[in-house]
Amino acid sequence: MESSEGRDVFARERQQHIARSVEEHGRVRVTDLAERFEVSEVTIRKDLRVLEAEGRVVRAHGGALAPGRSRPERAFDVRERLQRTEKERIGAAAAGLVIDGESIALDASTTALAMARALTTRANWVHLTVITNGLRIASELAGHRGITVAMPGGFVRSEALSVVGPLGSGLLERVNIQKAFMGAAGFTLDTGLSDATDEEAQIKRLIVGAASEVVALVDHTKWGRSAFATFCPTDMLRAVVTDADAPEEMAEALRERAVLVHIAPGSDKTSGPGLGQSLGSSLKGAPR
Repeated sequence: MESSEGRDVFARERQQHIARSVEEHGRVRVTDLAERFEVSEVTIRKDLRVLEAEGRVVRAHGGALAPGRSRPERAFDVRERLQRTEKERIGAAAAGLVIDGESIALDASTTALAMARALTTRANWVHLTVITNGLRIASELAGHRGITVAMPGGFVRSEALSVVGPLGSGLLERVNIQKAFMGAAGFTLDTGLSDATDEEAQIKRLIVGAASEVVALVDHTKWGRSAFATFCPTDMLRAVVTDADAPEEMAEALRERAVLVHIAPGSDKTSGPGLGQSLGSSLKGAPR
């Protein structure tokens, strides 16, 4: 028989996932959460009461909102403000791995947007092709000298300002991508890179499948966290670009699997052996 202590642990884990969903999407619905976690709506309402008492959500009719707003703010705008400094550093470090003449892919994540902005600071592009399903990223890069932007077909998700759906396969099955730079809602050794929705995970799987190398762009808050749907197993990763607060034990486990780990500069901690400039030179070599 399951103990009350065990039930409390499972409830707390579920509440953490719910809080993360509210943080990322701006709002959640009781019916959706009950189906997702395979529990009753009564149980979900109890979870929301706990989270509201902690100040992490505001209960509303049929669900809950992120605190501090009377209506749900677009999820992308919310996420863009989280770990902004870390994302800017990760984006700048990742941009340094790109070689003129390549075809690269950026997903619709806020960290990939930071990377896109870093790419525009380099004025010497001659022919860089960027494939992205991110509307904000495409807008950021459009018209920049030497950069060509391509977008897959699909349906627009207003929450993430992204293009999703199987229609994207029409482009992604016909192009050669040297490096795919992918953000994630969660990253563990067992589940790899994961996203909060299967819609986003689906298009990300297509991007990963079309790429010779996959580079994860994940700040420390994503490590050790498993989101709803995996889109890239750990053994498909070539490298991870992260910040100084990423867990060292997990980073070392990645290195043992021959996955390069790059700590973005700009903090008190520095890259360890085999990181920094060596990552860029390693990625210029043959694919794994």
